[in-house]
Amino acid sequence: MVRLFGALFCVLTALGGEAMAASPVINNILPRGGQRGTEVTVMVTGQNLEDAQEIVTYYPGITVTKIEPAKNNRLAVTLKIAADCRLGEHAFRIRTASGISTLDTFWVGALPVVAEKEPNTEFDKAQPIPMNVTVHGVVQSEDVDYFEVECKKGERLSVEVEGMRLATTFFDPYVAILDAKRFELATGDDAPTTNQDGGCSVVIPADGKYYVLVRECSYGGNGASHYHLHVGNFPRPTAVIPAGGKPGETVEFRFLGDPKGEFTQKVTLPQGDPPLYRLHAQTPDGIHPAGFPIRIVDLPNTIGSGQNLDGAHATVGPVPGAFNGFLAKAGDIGCFQFTAKKGQSFEFRCLARAIGSALDSVLEIQNSKGQRLAINDDAGGSQDSVLRFNPPADGDYYIVVRDHLNKGGIDYFYRVEVAPVHPETVLAVVRANPNNPRDQDRQSFAIPQGGRFGQVVTVTRRDFGGALKIEFPSLPPGVTATYDPDLDAGQSQLPVVFEAKPGTAIGGMLLPIVAKPTDPNQSTIPSRIDLNVALTSGNPGQTVYHALTVDRIATVVTEPAPFSIEVIELKAAIPQNASTTLRVVAKRAEGFKGAITLRPLWVPPGVGIAATATIPEGQTETTLSMNAAGNAAPRKWKTAIQAFANPGKGNVWVSSQMFTIEVVPALLTLKMQRSATDQGKPTEMLCKIEYHGDFDGKATVKLIGLPVKATAPDLEITKGTSDLVIPVTTDKTTPAGKHRVFCQVIAKMNGETLSMNTGGTELRVDVPLPPKPVAKNPPPTKTATPAPPKKEEPKRLTRLEQLRLDQEAKEKAEKEAAGSK
Repeated sequence: MVRLFGALFCVLTALGGEAMAASPVINNILPRGGQRGTEVTVMVTGQNLEDAQEIVTYYPGITVTKIEPAKNNRLAVTLKIAADCRLGEHAFRIRTASGISTLDTFWVGALPVVAEKEPNTEFDKAQPIPMNVTVHGVVQSEDVDYFEVECKKGERLSVEVEGMRLATTFFDPYVAILDAKRFELATGDDAPTTNQDGGCSVVIPADGKYYVLVRECSYGGNGASHYHLHVGNFPRPTAVIPAGGKPGETVEFRFLGDPKGEFTQKVTLPQGDPPLYRLHAQTPDGIHPAGFPIRIVDLPNTIGSGQNLDGAHATVGPVPGAFNGFLAKAGDIGCFQFTAKKGQSFEFRCLARAIGSALDSVLEIQNSKGQRLAINDDAGGSQDSVLRFNPPADGDYYIVVRDHLNKGGIDYFYRVEVAPVHPETVLAVVRANPNNPRDQDRQSFAIPQGGRFGQVVTVTRRDFGGALKIEFPSLPPGVTATYDPDLDAGQSQLPVVFEAKPGTAIGGMLLPIVAKPTDPNQSTIPSRIDLNVALTSGNPGQTVYHALTVDRIATVVTEPAPFSIEVIELKAAIPQNASTTLRVVAKRAEGFKGAITLRPLWVPPGVGIAATATIPEGQTETTLSMNAAGNAAPRKWKTAIQAFANPGKGNVWVSSQMFTIEVVPALLTLKMQRSATDQGKPTEMLCKIEYHGDFDGKATVKLIGLPVKATAPDLEITKGTSDLVIPVTTDKTTPAGKHRVFCQVIAKMNGETLSMNTGGTELRVDVPLPPKPVAKNPPPTKTATPAPPKKEEPKRLTRLEQLRLDQEAKEKAEKEAAGSK
């Protein structure tokens, strides 16, 4: 479900004025959350927000009642949070007349909100707060915030914090519960269910005042270190069994790890698998803020008996199925028995860290004799285990789960899902800066009225191969998408150009994309969008500490861009080993003269396009060089050139039309013979020409790669030329050695200038031998001079004959030089 916040649409449209398209950015939102069933006004700060028109949310439960633009790129937004709104994180973007913002989040809680009040940095100046509230606060540098609550003996006091997950800055919080004598009763730093955001719980030992402490774990902090501190009687379990169920099924969940003991709760799971669904334990004392990420899949549950510590006591369950349990103490294992047949194939996926467990799993498959048949520790960059298993024979087999370090405890729970391998297609969008995980540049589609926007969709096939057909089933009205819908089996990127007609209504939506296999036997393979947005990162190595995955692409139509670009279509195909130039022409809106930077949207395999080019300020065109490698596949490709410029409010991106690049086999090849000469002497390069394509005109051949002070003239060939002799002259200072040379053939094809590189051989330049010493001989006797013989035309020597004569002359000169000593 998509809900678009469109309150005061016409008012905000008028406020947008004549602003040119530019990307809005959200820098912060305060407060970062609110209680469900209430109305809260938040202040959004950022860039290019003055023409805001709409807030786009990814999940239901929140509506807008008021939007008021403020000064200095600030918006006051009043949100109405439904009483049944899902607890936790909600993603949103702000749509302006000129673009769509970066993604940010807003947190919904169950408790009333109170604000932190300074001074509360000392224990004896702790801020009194009632039980069962959420404190919105901020930790300054080396700051410690104290809060005081009144508690009764035997009641539960729970504390949980949202800090790193709020994504305002890199803030790793630490919390503690203290008594009146400053003794720590419980502490919390990191937790499997909440990562860097910790929590803790105690059963109160006596009536009186108790204190809650929150700070940065290393006493850091800054003005952006905001937190939500939940303080109350709510349950805070650390494990849940089972950790999943079937869609629509009513499951009795067993919650473990709460200081008041385990308890159960029956919950009817939703149909389908809603995004960000979490199971929140609830008792008459309250509701657990963080909850558990429950799996909703169509697999029957098997729950370990608690005594299933070896094969003799294994819990029996069916496959496909889900096996659930926990390792109660150090050294424990979980053992389950299943029956399988030869020829079956299953994927075993042990979910632990993914569902909030402390377990670092090792997963094994054993036969009835206890022999290990398969094992996996970590998989896919996580600490959870995944393996594939094909039973070698009909019979009984065993699943064995243990911790990597043989640890155990109540919160070492797990869920092993066993199912046939399910292929799928996962779609996303190319990242503009893959080295910065938080960069959201062009992770949404902003299409200017009367203009175009280009992006590349990435396609990952999991457990299958083959061609795909890509579809955009619900584009905004007036918007079209140009692309090649058929994606080859080996192709994983799809360039797309979106175009909005002039006058298309400014607006937006969350866009689905569908990939369908073209093979009818694979028609049931599903596809999904998996756009990962990193919200908090830090050292080491830009580690991502909190991220959110969304399943649709924000797509909007914006005000017109101040320029557009067009690629002049090539009139000729580009042969392998050839290069040419692309001509790009810009059309500028009146008054816009800024420089325009060009980049290729996508480069086909085997093809090269210049990474960047610039249309200078006030000018309207430029060129980009392009080439096809010798191994480029002969076929037609579609791509585009994208461009950006800054009209004064940040970069505006547009795209050219989709144009065609056709690669054809090389038109001709030159087979070149080796050649050798001495410094200062001429030589010749002999070439045989073979024609492969429709080359019917004239061409110029240049010899490329000659050493310094060596020259060769440009020669002209036609299709009838089969042999080519290129004279080469050298200088006495031409560097001696072996030099790699090749030919460049420049020809006109349908008015396009093509430059083709072909041939390739060795030109050897030697240092001349020293001159032969002059012998002292007696003066010659005079004899009659015979008539000179008739001069014959010298026969052209082959390369082999020339080398043999050169070698004989050198050997003779060396012998004569040796004899004269």
